[in-house]
Parts: sequence; structure tokens; C-alpha cells
Amino acid sequence: MTDSSFVRHEPCPACGSRNNLARYSDGHAVCFTVDCNHYEKPTGEVIESKPQSTRRLEMTGVVASIPDRRISEATCKQFGVTVEYGASGQIVKHHYPYYDKDSGTQTGTKSRIVDNKSFYASGTFDNVGLFGQQAFKSGGKYVTVVEGEADALAVSEMFDNKWAVVSIRSGASGAVKDIKQNLEWLETFENVVICFDNDKAGQEASRAVLDLFTPNKAKNVVLPMKDAGEMLKERNVQGFIKEWWNAKTYQPDGIVAGKDTWDYIVAQEEVKSILYPWGCLNDMTYGFREKELVTITSGSGMGKSQMVRELEHYLLGATDDNIGILALEEDIPKTALGIMSIEANKTLHLSRDASREDKRGYWERTLGTGRVFMFDHFGSTCEDNLLSRVRYMAKGLDCKWIILDHLSIVVSDQETGDERKAIDSIMTKLRQLVQETGVGLFLVSHLRRPNGKAHEDGGQISLAELRGSASIAQLSDMVIGLERDQQHADPQVRNTTTVRVLKNRYAGLTGVACYLYYDKDTGRMIETTCPVGDEKQEF
Repeated sequence: MTDSSFVRHEPCPACGSRNNLARYSDGHAVCFTVDCNHYEKPTGEVIESKPQSTRRLEMTGVVASIPDRRISEATCKQFGVTVEYGASGQIVKHHYPYYDKDSGTQTGTKSRIVDNKSFYASGTFDNVGLFGQQAFKSGGKYVTVVEGEADALAVSEMFDNKWAVVSIRSGASGAVKDIKQNLEWLETFENVVICFDNDKAGQEASRAVLDLFTPNKAKNVVLPMKDAGEMLKERNVQGFIKEWWNAKTYQPDGIVAGKDTWDYIVAQEEVKSILYPWGCLNDMTYGFREKELVTITSGSGMGKSQMVRELEHYLLGATDDNIGILALEEDIPKTALGIMSIEANKTLHLSRDASREDKRGYWERTLGTGRVFMFDHFGSTCEDNLLSRVRYMAKGLDCKWIILDHLSIVVSDQETGDERKAIDSIMTKLRQLVQETGVGLFLVSHLRRPNGKAHEDGGQISLAELRGSASIAQLSDMVIGLERDQQHADPQVRNTTTVRVLKNRYAGLTGVACYLYYDKDTGRMIETTCPVGDEKQEF
């Protein structure tokens, strides 16, 4: 290898390390990740092994303190770390020894050049343990695992060399491999404390290695600063010790100890709950809540859109919250007039006795409040476009309640041609959005054609008839079905909708909740009794 000077650190294309590839002024590059053999000649040619893998073991230097890192001579002696001095008496190199696990002899050295912060390796690392492993007996009470040799010295220093401390060899990218190779030794300790760097790579590596240990053995420390070395340099020893002792025992994602649930209980008490505008529906559902996904479904022409208009208007009066509306089969004027009609108690698009002044009043009390935001789009739209609008309404416009009418038109724009997969995808993402943003989401969905009596002829709805995918039922907190016999001879029956609760995660009650009569003169859905006698009444 020709003489050249260090230029910069780069990611290694072979092992994926963030910055272990050192680039030099003549163009050559070498990765100093242990067990990575990536080496590039000055010409850019890649060869299988780097010269350092066969370099004679370097064991120079003396045991001494490292003042700039606040590391004592005693700590360096415990780990076998040596330093080299330059002509002016300053430390120019640190040498970190690695020992063969079987023979206990030093076979490898990682050396750090202080001036440019670069590393090089000498000797062999074929059967070495973790850095510092040789200094501690197995089977102790605690062992702390950090991400770098200097951090191992720092942690040991802060604990007066009382507890075992080791470092993985190859940084965050090689953490899992290093832990697996030394898992048997680490498992002999009663407690394993993972204390990796507080950055994205370090925390991702932490989560990956924590799963390797016996349940209830490993703990994870998230430091308020980048790493342990920085906390020692900044004299924040007590801060580190506090975080170390307060480290929680790791539990896999999705597992929560009962003793840790009080905050969940308090948070649930604070979730806003709103009653429906129809009393008997509340008897079964106890209203609707933030962080809930409510699906409203029926056959064609049963009143789904009218029901959500009633809900939109009701929310404006019952709360001070902002409301988002994505009505994909209506233009903005139709949606606006629909809400204003509820306020006016008459169908404004049909009525000719409402003056412009009257309409202005209806508008000011509804859309003119500044609390309603609508998606100006007609027809199908791609999944990502729709989801971004929902997220913006929730986070950017602070909408607490969002109405999406309807789901089927969204998936009709998907390129897959597989309606079930498309619905699975968007339902999963909508569910995640509800959890992420805390909104209450009302979703209108269509039904597939039944085998028996048509829905338009009064056929009873089931969850299995939701169009496209079982994920609609699975991911919804509540599913409300609307049934109506549109061809019945009796106009009272013909215009009365049966409201059936098909799923009710909150209260568990299902079945017919109430009956809503559509008054064509006012355009309102009014709570009523069963129009055909008690034989159909299920509640």
C-alpha cells in the first residue's frame, strides 16, 4: 500500500457500516469493520481482502490516562488499552486490544489516530470476543454493552470499574452478529444493559439485539446525549448513572406489563366521546369517540350520504372542533348545500322559497364558521393522494372528525386490479392514521350483491357482505348498516331506514339500534318507531 493521508469516512458498500470505510488521498479505501474484507485499490478496483487482515499485530504504546476523554490510567489498565505519544508529548494514538476467546491471548488490535479520528486494524480477529470481555469474569450481576471501545472505557470510568462493560466490535451495523457470537457469555450475567448511541442507527441496533436475549434479562438505556463518552466529557456522570439505573427491562413490541398501564387508563378517560343525534342509537353504542374508525354501509340509495350529512351538521353544533369532509362522488357546491339544508330544515337544492339572504345565514352558521374543510375532488383518486389529504386535515388543519365518502371509489383507481388487496392496503393505512393522529373517522363503504333478498328490497345486512375485503370489518371499531325496502307499497315503510349495528368494539352490543324516517319535505332523517309492527323490532 502506498503512503497517503486520510481524507474522510464513508459508508461501506460491502458491510453497510455508516462510516467505517476510510478514504485516503491516493484514492484507496479500506473498511475497518471487523470481519469485513472490503478494500479498494487507488484505481477503484475492489479486492477480496484488505491488507490489514494480514498485518503484523501492533502492540506498541504504554498504559496511561487519556485526559481529553477523562479516562484514568486505572481504567485503561483494566482494559489493556495503550497510548502512543508524539514528539511534543501529546497522545497521537489509542490502541484497543482484542483477545482470542479460547487461548486468552491478544490476537488483534484496533488503533485510533487521534488527529484525524481514523481507525486501522492489525493482527487477526477470527476468534476474538467483545472488546473488554477478557477483563471480566462471566456470571456477574451486570454487564453493559456499548457501541464503541471509547464508550466502554467511559462507562467503566463512571462506575469506578465496578461492573463489567464490553463493546461490540463493528459498530451498529454489526451489532446483531457480534452479540450472537458472544451470546452465551453475555447470558451468564443476571442483567444485560444495552447502551448504544442515541441516534437512528444506534437505536435500531438496540431494538434488534434486545430480542436476542432471554426474556426479562436485557434492559435498554436511551441517553440524553449522543453516547456515554460524550456524557463523561461533559461531566454529566450523575445523569448517566440515573439513566442507567432507570433503564426498563425490555419487552417485545406489543407486550405491556399490567403495572405500566395506568397512563393508558388515564389517556382513555380523556378521549372525547360524542353522542349521536339519535337517542336510541346511543343506547347501543354509547356514542362515538376520537381514535375510532366507524364504517357506515348499505345498498344503493339507502341514505348513507344523508346520514353523514346529519352527522357533519351535528358535529358543528355539538362541538367546537374542525371537521374534514372528503365526498368523492359530490362536488363542493352539492356537499355545501347538503349541510346547509340540514341547518335550514329544507332541501335547498329543491326549494325555491329560500332567498339568497336566507342561504347566507345558513352558510354562516355552518360552512362559514371556518371549521369545515372539504376535499375539492370529484371521482376516483389514488391511495397516496387521499391519505396525504386525510393526514393534512388531521395534522395541518386540526380536524378532529373526518368523513370519507366513499371507500370503493378510492380503490377503483388502483393499478393492481385486485380490489381485495387494494382495500386491505388502504384500510390498514387508514387505521394507522386514526391511531397516529387521534381523529375520529367515519368511512362510507358499499356492499356486495347478496345471494338472497336484495338490500334495496329490505334484505338484512351482514358483515360478510361488506364489499371487497374482510379487513373493513376487522379494522373498524364500529360498523353500522342501513336497511330499507325501497319498493314497499307503504310510503312510511318505503322511507324508513333500519339502523343495524353490525360491530361494536366499544360496548359489544349489536343488532337493530333504531329506525330513521326520511322526511322528503325537510330532507331530515328523524328517529321513529318500527313502521311494520313489533315483529321486526329486535332491540
